[in-house]
Amino acid sequence: MVMRTRTDRTWVRVLAFFGVMTLVFAACATLTVVWCFAMAKMDELPMPGGWSLSMAWTPMCGQKWPRVAASFVGTWIVMMVAMMLPSLAPVLWRYHEAMGRAGRLTVLAGAGYFFVWALQGMAVFALGFLLMSLALQVPELARVVPFGAGVIALLAGAMQFSAWKLRYLACSRLLNVSIDASHRASAAWTQGLRLGLHCMFCCVGLTAVLLINGVMDLRAMALVTLAITAERFARFPHRVARAIGAVMIVEGSWMLARAFLRI
Repeated sequence: MVMRTRTDRTWVRVLAFFGVMTLVFAACATLTVVWCFAMAKMDELPMPGGWSLSMAWTPMCGQKWPRVAASFVGTWIVMMVAMMLPSLAPVLWRYHEAMGRAGRLTVLAGAGYFFVWALQGMAVFALGFLLMSLALQVPELARVVPFGAGVIALLAGAMQFSAWKLRYLACSRLLNVSIDASHRASAAWTQGLRLGLHCMFCCVGLTAVLLINGVMDLRAMALVTLAITAERFARFPHRVARAIGAVMIVEGSWMLARAFLRI
């Protein structure tokens, strides 16, 4: 009877934890979809080389650049929560249980994790703004953007086969519990930062593919989310990573072929 009661309590904790994760995911996914549909209604700027510049990198009428940057980074964080939470939630659950169900520390670890992605969003916007400015000012550079995108996709696919990728993939599947300072807030924040860095490095190729396919493309987001989640949950993650890499190489080859055909 006691064992049954303990089991029931465990299931209540599991359902409560993953219920909260589901609500957070649903809210962020909904906001992402709304943002993507709103941006899709805006006309893109045709560029030399047969591609179009998304309005995500340009200010609306009357907007200042700091506001544009803040809007992009805020949207990026929401999008990353929606994309990464399916693979992060089980890791946070194991950490939550190992820490004696300390909810505050679990929240801090999650906040540290997504803080890393927020910093990446800032870097992505800065790089995107720089490339946009150069492409608008230098038509010759704009013409080679499709070739550059194809090369990036090929390199991202090749990266999936590297030992570097597999090392960070292994690290991104768990949160370590510090024994000597496991119940300190600073330790939880640090663990979240460390996991976030490992995941960011692990997903750098997939993130690059997402960006070159269009940061507003819901199909690309869904496919990248499925790829990341599959890598985390697979029994043989290295096989899944390599299979994803092969698909990315095919896509990069197709992008280069289309770029050559447009010459």
